[in-house]
Amino acid sequence: MPAVALGIGRHPRTDHRRLRRALAIGLPAVWGATAISYKLACPLAQQNGLGARIATSAVFFAVGTGLLLHIRRVFLGELRQARRVAGAAQNVLLRPLPPRIDGLNVAAARLSAGRGATVGGDLYEVIATEHGVRVVMGDVRGHGLGALATVAAVLGSFREAVHDEPELDRVLHRLERALARHLRERARAEHPSAGREPDSPAAEDFVTLLLLEIGRDGELRALNCGHPWPYLLAPGRVEPLARAEPLPPLGPFPLPEDLCTVDCGRLPPGRALFLHTDGAEDARDVRGRFFALPAALADAVRDRHAVVPQTVLRTVFTGLLRHTGGRPTDDVALLVLRNDRLARRASLGAREAPGVPADRGPAA
Repeated sequence: MPAVALGIGRHPRTDHRRLRRALAIGLPAVWGATAISYKLACPLAQQNGLGARIATSAVFFAVGTGLLLHIRRVFLGELRQARRVAGAAQNVLLRPLPPRIDGLNVAAARLSAGRGATVGGDLYEVIATEHGVRVVMGDVRGHGLGALATVAAVLGSFREAVHDEPELDRVLHRLERALARHLRERARAEHPSAGREPDSPAAEDFVTLLLLEIGRDGELRALNCGHPWPYLLAPGRVEPLARAEPLPPLGPFPLPEDLCTVDCGRLPPGRALFLHTDGAEDARDVRGRFFALPAALADAVRDRHAVVPQTVLRTVFTGLLRHTGGRPTDDVALLVLRNDRLARRASLGAREAPGVPADRGPAA
């Protein structure tokens, strides 16, 4: 029975890919056949005069130019396809965050320093759990598919552990075990002839990581593995969240079994946390000067009645691109969390308080 009668046909996209493959193979063959046919069959190519030599050189120059242009177009097409695939894979891992999570106003963005198919190693996630809102911000050493696989291992473990583990230190131990398992598997895949478990699968690979927990009343608790500390933002004020010495990054050294979670105070209503990767602080201009991140944050919250997360991101990214001339040398990820939960509850309580009638519409 014909395929049309069965309702089965070839997809137009499949036909398009076949046509592109045929052109990729056929055009160089046509150019080569043209050059050979001219050399063997054209009487002018058999002559030794100056005019004949010029004509022959022009033909071969045109053939060579056509081949180079065709190869360039094929490579650019493959590069664009690789860039789309890499971007799609990273977007799946770093899924867009909702604008509000359990009463927190959330804004996040990332800036990739690499062009082409380079994939960054920055990661972040915000998840509301029964233990509070838990946040991770991290930076995997390196770029490319290896870094992307490490991001997938860490984020996958975090998204599961934050719901299972009531204590933040146990979440960090889960992430450490997931990273170690991933590095061992990658080492076995890269060196299958070893035939044994690698002793130190990837001694040079590591992940800087910040774990943050925001309790119901705004209490802040954190564990820091070699990552920059966040900033606490208020209208007209910027200050570091904590100054405690961080733990070593995940990967090179095992963490101690007993971890001391850092008590970072509270996140009052209307205030915000600014989390970032080290690409924001390490960015340099042409003179080698570092980007003044605290000054950019102070400019974002100066003369404002409220901290606006989107304004903070826009101000920092604008200053960063201006400082680096539009060419940052490292990936940058930013995350802003503003506490609207308690302020919203207070406003709802005030509207329902005695003596303050709620808005129920005009009286009859």
